[in-house]
Amino acid sequence: MICFIQRACQGRVEVDGETVGEIGYGMVVLVGFERGDDEARLSRMADKLIGYRLFADDNDRMNFDIRQIDGEILLIPQFTLAADTRKGLRPNFTPAAPPETARELFGRFVETVRAKHPKIATGRFGANMQVTLCNDGPVSFWLQV
Repeated sequence: MICFIQRACQGRVEVDGETVGEIGYGMVVLVGFERGDDEARLSRMADKLIGYRLFADDNDRMNFDIRQIDGEILLIPQFTLAADTRKGLRPNFTPAAPPETARELFGRFVETVRAKHPKIATGRFGANMQVTLCNDGPVSFWLQV
């Protein structure tokens, strides 16, 4: 399981011109699932995501997590994160979880994260999404469990 997190001033996801998810200050998270991902990985990633300290304290050090700043999270499914790009000039998606498995995992991940921090918005699984964000910093991290 992979999460690419970006500290954001705001974020929005549109599908066919309609806003389906939007946040103010917090984090925009692209979420990818790999073959073999399970409940244990979902739980570990949710804990890591919620507890990850990427927000500045009064000394401008990254010491606060999303709960401490009362921020929002925008979760966006993105299967391309699971691509194997080590060889050639075209991504290989063999490591990615099959679409129906990934759809189920994304739904469960959203529920797991929401149970820990209710300020959640999401993209739409399987849709062609347009994502807009203001990356604050920029601050971005690649998390894997």
